[in-house]
Amino acid sequence: MNKWLYYLGLTLAAAFLALTVLNASWLAPEPRGSVKLISQRGVGQLGSAQSAGGGPCTAKRIEPVYHDYIENTVTGIRRSLAHGAKMAQVDIAPTSDGRIAVFRDPALDCRTDGTGPLRDKTMTELQRLDMGHGYTADGGETYPLRGKVAGRMPELKQVIANIPRNKQLMYHFTSGDPREADLLAAALAEAGRDPVAAGDAFYGDAAPVEAVRKRYPDVWAFTPEEGQKCASDYILTGWSSVLPASCRGGTMVIPLNRQFLYWGWPNRLIARMAEHGGKVIVGGPADSGRPDAGLTVPEQLGEIPSSFNGYVWVEDSWNIPPALNPGLDRRTIEQREAAAAAITRRLEAQ
Repeated sequence: MNKWLYYLGLTLAAAFLALTVLNASWLAPEPRGSVKLISQRGVGQLGSAQSAGGGPCTAKRIEPVYHDYIENTVTGIRRSLAHGAKMAQVDIAPTSDGRIAVFRDPALDCRTDGTGPLRDKTMTELQRLDMGHGYTADGGETYPLRGKVAGRMPELKQVIANIPRNKQLMYHFTSGDPREADLLAAALAEAGRDPVAAGDAFYGDAAPVEAVRKRYPDVWAFTPEEGQKCASDYILTGWSSVLPASCRGGTMVIPLNRQFLYWGWPNRLIARMAEHGGKVIVGGPADSGRPDAGLTVPEQLGEIPSSFNGYVWVEDSWNIPPALNPGLDRRTIEQREAAAAAITRRLEAQ
């Protein structure tokens, strides 16, 4: 009996040693390149953790305003890229006259002084709206952004024309209609942008993403479900060093607070994904309840290994990219002091 226990223990120890070596990050080659930030909607206003009012309208529960940038505007997107983000994720939706607007919500009532579905309006009608009309941090007592960004809902071609050529865009479909992929492709062609050559990406519901893949077989495109499936499959089988089929050529989304679950993280995992043409995104904590949650405070950058060369979703593009790229920080002393105070409040509320 003791003999069998001895051999069993020896076998288990050997298996443990083999798995440790097989998945040792420090034995994998150091990844080349550096981390790449994906700015979600550019610089904008973040929701307040201290306010639950406003229902589904997040503009009704923002933090106290300390800068006047609005998400999904040309100025907000340009500022996030100037701060050092590599890519900007933009929400897209077609208008009634076949243009592509950059806006988050299906309806206009929450954020603007317009009403009704965005898709029922022409681009000309949309560009008359006040983009900051609905934002409030005090339950509607004041609206500090009204009139500050009037007439600035951009058409996609305006965004493309105003970003540096070495920066990328991630087009986020805000509906599940596959026909919107064709409209987006037409808008890109009109703007003279080849998404494959530019290194752009597409993200959203399965139907438009699949339509994009048929049109651009070599482009980066994925759904929230695919990013999560690759991640969960890898947790189950990554110990074997064999990359799951769901990850080959795909996208793995890793929550910030779940990195320890991934075999060979970071270097070994990065090498396995790269070998099969896959990409890795680190997102916000898993308990955020959103598959595309991003980082909200600069301190979270310190939780990501320094050798990670993949992508990181960022929600606060006013503060996080400058923290990673201080040489690109063009904020005034007053703006930095206001930002530091806002981050302190945000951390205390978490």
